[in-house]
Amino acid sequence: MGLVEQVELRFDPASRAAQTHTNLSALRQDETGLWVAGDETATIEHLAWTGERYDAQRTFVLADYLRLPAGPDDEADIEGLARADGHLWAVGSHSLKRRRVKSKDPAKAARRLATVVREENRFILARLPLDPVTNSPLPGSILSGADNIAARLRDDEHLAPFLALPGKDNGLDIEGIAVRGERVYLGLRGPVLRGWAVVLEARPVEAGQGRLRLREPLRKHFLDLGGLGVRDLCPYGNDLLLLTGPSMDLDGPVRVMRWRAGQDGGVVPADELETVAELPYGIGCDHPEGMAVLDDGRLMVVYDSPSPARTTPAGGVLADVFPIQP
Repeated sequence: MGLVEQVELRFDPASRAAQTHTNLSALRQDETGLWVAGDETATIEHLAWTGERYDAQRTFVLADYLRLPAGPDDEADIEGLARADGHLWAVGSHSLKRRRVKSKDPAKAARRLATVVREENRFILARLPLDPVTNSPLPGSILSGADNIAARLRDDEHLAPFLALPGKDNGLDIEGIAVRGERVYLGLRGPVLRGWAVVLEARPVEAGQGRLRLREPLRKHFLDLGGLGVRDLCPYGNDLLLLTGPSMDLDGPVRVMRWRAGQDGGVVPADELETVAELPYGIGCDHPEGMAVLDDGRLMVVYDSPSPARTTPAGGVLADVFPIQP
């Protein structure tokens, strides 16, 4: 699959200061433009199509529409967006994080590597109705706190042992969401179990007072992705596309896989998955992180840690647009 074109996504000064444009993690198209999210804030952005680029940014602070467990200021680490039935969905990573090494002093470096942090705003699944006139979110519902997805896995025979591990250490790390009817699919970057990735299937329903609850236990799908984890999900007709990449802090490889009849199959071997594309990636930069199927059937991909060649003087970043072979 060859590169068709690059399209600019232009951000306002506030988002550039927050580095949202260099930390893009989620992407969905609508009738007027794109919904995007970065993983370092607690906001969702909408960019309108101008005929030349995506611009005219509107920023929506999640705490204005949801009761976030840690309040409005802590990042939510939004890793996936979905649109379905007049609603916008967002999911946090549900992951722990290990401190980065910032010192050459061995003792300080060792202490930081021993420090694991839990941030409660990461542990959310949210559904926001969209105003049909303004295309803006309205107050929505959230699954968080004691009912969050990770909490539902604490006795799971496959995934419970990984809940205490940071996401970058092959711990639990939700990085994609796709919604089809009542079914909400959550793609896990980690853990990867002996080469098998995991997609969770949830059926959340309204619980009143701005809350969601799960109507049924989580269902697990195991997919043989050759050792890669899921970095994003999106519907493609009756199928699901999976953006796959390393579960840990590595650059590549990165592939787009098609899971045909994605609603079925608890264990999906490699021969039931189709490689749609091998995506480009950089060394220490240009990590494919979010994707969306456009109205014309092509695939748009946005990148975390964009290289200088992918940034524009006007404060934008370049997304790649590829064809998808039927």
